[in-house]
Amino acid sequence: MIRLVSALVLLPIVLAIVWYLPPIGTWVLGGVVLVLAFVEYAGLARRLSPGTSMIAPGVGTVIVYAAIGASVPLEDVLLPVTLGVALLAVARGRPDDDVLRAVGVALLPTLYLGAALGLALQVRTVWGAAALLLPFLTIVASDSAQYYGGRLLGRRPLAPAISPKKTIEGAVAGLVVAALVTPLLGVWAFPGRPSGLFALLGVALAALGICGDLFESLLKRSTGVKDASGLIPGHGGMLDRIDSLLFAGPVYYLFLKYSGW
Repeated sequence: MIRLVSALVLLPIVLAIVWYLPPIGTWVLGGVVLVLAFVEYAGLARRLSPGTSMIAPGVGTVIVYAAIGASVPLEDVLLPVTLGVALLAVARGRPDDDVLRAVGVALLPTLYLGAALGLALQVRTVWGAAALLLPFLTIVASDSAQYYGGRLLGRRPLAPAISPKKTIEGAVAGLVVAALVTPLLGVWAFPGRPSGLFALLGVALAALGICGDLFESLLKRSTGVKDASGLIPGHGGMLDRIDSLLFAGPVYYLFLKYSGW
């Protein structure tokens, strides 16, 4: 019940901002989400590498996100950020066994959070609100089907060592619902495009979302925590809520970009 109430409160707010406000509204909302998600990521990272400062990685992650929003070529910002992290590692002045781990912990959020969320939201700027809501609503529908389908029908674990509660039956339910929902959203967002293509797109988005969910679960399990935080009642933290979009969103952006839509 708490999970449902949280969704009923937050979902209309997100939809209203994306649909009724200009693109800058979506980018501001995304910036808030990014900061909250990074704070949760930093908490996980400190468990793995206690001596690593997360200030510079946080700045780098926000810079990458903002650069995408300003249409700065990604390579023009990723290289300086990567070199900056490397120079900070050199400045530590000690070749201990935590260096490689610390560098990895510092660089991951620039791609996993900053670039991924930035590319996903770039869809709003280039193709419009409806185009962005397509993957967002597909993932919401798929996630819900996975959760309730898994609770009702789940018998066989999908990845027991990573996410014990996720089941094959729940994943199949999510894929099926995505294949049914996405063509309806596609007719609305991209009139005139073949519905069969949107069914395949929905399955791809849902599958990527499942991978994103498992990846975030892997990060949490490696640090011994169940949820990234307790920020959203019934859903865990912000990372727990956007993990699917972080995988599906950038791929969807690339699909639109290179398909010529």
